[in-house]
Amino acid sequence: MVYAISIVALIAIFTVATLTPINMGILAFAGAFVIGGWVSGIPVEDIIDAFPGSTFIIVGGITLLFAIAKTNGTIDLVIEASLRLVRGRRWAILWMMFLLSGLLMALGSVLAVGMLAPIAMPLAAKNRINPFLMGMVISHGALACAFSPINLYGAFINGLMDSTGVGANPLVLFALPFVLNLAIAIVLFLIYGLDLIGRRTPRPAGVADTGDASDGGGFGGSSRRSSGGVAPGSGPSGNTAMLTDREVIEEALSHEGMKPVKMDRYRFATLAGIGFLVVGSVLFGIDVGVSSICISAVLLLMAPKSHPKVVDNVAWPAVVLVCGMLTYMAVMTQNGTLDFLGDAASALGSPLLTALILCYAVAIISAFGSSIGTLGIALPLAAPMLAMGEVGAVGFVAALAFSATVVDVSPFSTNGVMVLANAQVEDKARFQRKMLAYCGLIVLSAPMFVWALVVVPTSV
Repeated sequence: MVYAISIVALIAIFTVATLTPINMGILAFAGAFVIGGWVSGIPVEDIIDAFPGSTFIIVGGITLLFAIAKTNGTIDLVIEASLRLVRGRRWAILWMMFLLSGLLMALGSVLAVGMLAPIAMPLAAKNRINPFLMGMVISHGALACAFSPINLYGAFINGLMDSTGVGANPLVLFALPFVLNLAIAIVLFLIYGLDLIGRRTPRPAGVADTGDASDGGGFGGSSRRSSGGVAPGSGPSGNTAMLTDREVIEEALSHEGMKPVKMDRYRFATLAGIGFLVVGSVLFGIDVGVSSICISAVLLLMAPKSHPKVVDNVAWPAVVLVCGMLTYMAVMTQNGTLDFLGDAASALGSPLLTALILCYAVAIISAFGSSIGTLGIALPLAAPMLAMGEVGAVGFVAALAFSATVVDVSPFSTNGVMVLANAQVEDKARFQRKMLAYCGLIVLSAPMFVWALVVVPTSV
């Protein structure tokens, strides 16, 4: 009975948090005390001790450092400098946005697409780049680096794996989604963006195009530009101003309320601090959470009056969500629910089939709900099966992580909503249908592909 109640409570937590604005972490904390204390008889002190303090420090510290970098203009400086590097090359604009999106996500910004979409989508219209291509490229750029060990997703998965006794492998967890999302972005470029190569100046408005600036018809097919689809800001001759003009950069930045900024000692110190964080954690094993807190403290001391409310910009909802879910998972471990689920999974008789079903389940659910919440349910369900060695633990965890996040291109996800909202197309409904069709293709193909590519070879 305890096992059934624990599982039903977990499903209820996810469902309520998906259908309402209530933070999933708050519900998980409440569930941990109710299920752990009242139902399972676990002492309250043990439940409190299960609070993931290290994960709290990592997520809180990283989001604090990123909030400082955003507030003091360091992020604006990086974006502007990156845009200037492309020097009017349309293909380079696209891939610079991919790199920027990945960089911001890797360093801790789970809202990387939300930050870049108001800049990237107008740039796509200005330079006649397919808006669907631009939107998906910045989305896959962020998803490629979603499991950096120093951001929310990476900290959550690694912490969850350690807490369940399976053990984490941060390198594989980061590398697999990175390679696969990069491959998807390259395929999209080959379909929609080949004519961007070698053309620094867009075609005049009246010249027939191959679809690199339209909202696109059916997925994968060619499209045509209507005569009224001239991008805003076109000159008298019909040619769109290129990115080498300062006015175009300022216009693009203004969509996010950004203004051109210059390097100063404070922004230099911020960049140096971020660099130290990355190098220290990767090469010397310095604790990411401790480093980010210390670096943030130094930056705040350098300009204490410049950031009076910077702590308010920390992603506290994400911190609560991650810590709440990890605490509830600890309760499920202590009351034996995870062992019960492991026995149930073994009874199915086919661990590989179970792995495939879980990959499809997280992809379908995450397309309409929280990807991190979905993983918070799926990984504990899979943990006992992993512990028994019936499937390759590292490959399966990475496959689940990829399946749950790659579908965040959905127009119902946070990433998809930002892309859709900022797309400069004539027919938003048509653009949304295209995004939905693409998401459907991803849901159908990605779990099977990653299962065959990673799970099966590591399980034989």
